[in-house]
Amino acid sequence: MRRPADDGKGVHGSGGVRVVRAPREAGVSCFLVLFSATSSRRHRARLRHLAPAQAIATGFGLALAVGTSLLWLPISNAEGEFTDPVDAVFTATSALCVTGLTVVDTADHWSPFGLVVILVLIHLGGLGIMLFASLVGIVLARKLSVRSRLNAVAEAKADGIGDVRRLAWGIFATSIAIEGVVAVLLFVRFVVGYGSSAGEAAWLAVFHAVSSFNNAGFALYSDNLMSFVGDPWICLPLCAAIILGGLGFPVLRQLRREIGRPLHWTMNTRIVLAGTVVLLVLGAVYITVIEWENPGTLGAFDPATRILAGFFHAVQVRTAGFNSLDIGQMHDETWLGMDVLMFIGGGPAGTAGGIKITTFAVLLFILWTELRGGTAVNVFGKRLSRAVHREAISVVLMAIAAVMAGVIAILAMTDLDLDRVLFEAVSAFATVGLSTGITADLPDAAKLILVALMFLGRIGPLTLGSALALRERRVLYELPKERPAIG
Repeated sequence: MRRPADDGKGVHGSGGVRVVRAPREAGVSCFLVLFSATSSRRHRARLRHLAPAQAIATGFGLALAVGTSLLWLPISNAEGEFTDPVDAVFTATSALCVTGLTVVDTADHWSPFGLVVILVLIHLGGLGIMLFASLVGIVLARKLSVRSRLNAVAEAKADGIGDVRRLAWGIFATSIAIEGVVAVLLFVRFVVGYGSSAGEAAWLAVFHAVSSFNNAGFALYSDNLMSFVGDPWICLPLCAAIILGGLGFPVLRQLRREIGRPLHWTMNTRIVLAGTVVLLVLGAVYITVIEWENPGTLGAFDPATRILAGFFHAVQVRTAGFNSLDIGQMHDETWLGMDVLMFIGGGPAGTAGGIKITTFAVLLFILWTELRGGTAVNVFGKRLSRAVHREAISVVLMAIAAVMAGVIAILAMTDLDLDRVLFEAVSAFATVGLSTGITADLPDAAKLILVALMFLGRIGPLTLGSALALRERRVLYELPKERPAIG
């Protein structure tokens, strides 16, 4: 079995590994500044008084700073050199935001320490910074403050702050259990089917299991997973982990407790499950039909492999990002359909990105109600809160604005086509990680724009917006109503 090597996002341009030399004192200074910033009493006091949305954004920011610093150091580089700062921050953001876009060769550029850092960042990003902090607090202090409970509940989209201890441990146990099962299946396949040694198979199995459940899409092969395009024993376990991670922890918790009682399922669970099935089926049919005769993708394989690869990529656009076909060889109409699926994403409070299935479904239900002339939006026998209407519209408009701003900026910096830039921007914002092959060749300024899109897409436009708000302003009066012309 050949040595794993590459970026984890398909066949890219060579680009090369760019490193910069810097004095060792610079690394020491960097950590001194970071330590000083995070350890000052004033800073810790401010953190304690942050609102949950602000705490989530701040937690991701601090984790990103630490991850970037570690990946920048020579110990994380296979050649013992300092990594280009832009490449370090891009990789750290991609891992923490469970995206998978890469600008350097993952396996060849990073040392074993660097790969472990990436794996830890993936798990942190998938589990959630506030939930991870809650677990640490439970282990070390065996208790949590009310503020910590509020932060954890806000990130997990839970109903209350009653038993955060059980919530945090339940999410952690669910993650480890699913990753463990997938890792065992992959381990057996690598050993039996590909003749890998036990140590190599274990490392490959664990890395790809964690990457798949957390919807990260990092792979340790030069062609991502193109060598396994026709292998269901590799593709299907990864798909199962991706789907489960994309459902979201609230749905997984309810299914674990009430799998046989669908009448007790919440509106959120029903929307996510129904939306996941519909989008997977439509996505698989769409990609398979359009690419069926394309010699650069499905057209080169037998019918069974075409169907498997079509389904595999329908799963990936749900924000996972592995690829068993060369995305850059797909038709333009396939890219556009994948843009839509990536933008929608998966379930809330999980490892998936995008605007979320629930947000998209709420807009569809609002539209259906308006077309029927109804006054209240009813979903599965329940009336939808009007506050949810505003939240869904706000999320979608902010997401569209972010993606369009990123696309315009990158187009202004490069000579690339709109379809490729749009695909890249949507993939970054939706934390998918699929690429048409342009990521590594982008100028540094364009890479930083993708970094911003990944960060915004992971913590959510609405979360970031509320985190930036200084305070909630209460209006003690209402203005008279007036109706503008619509349409």
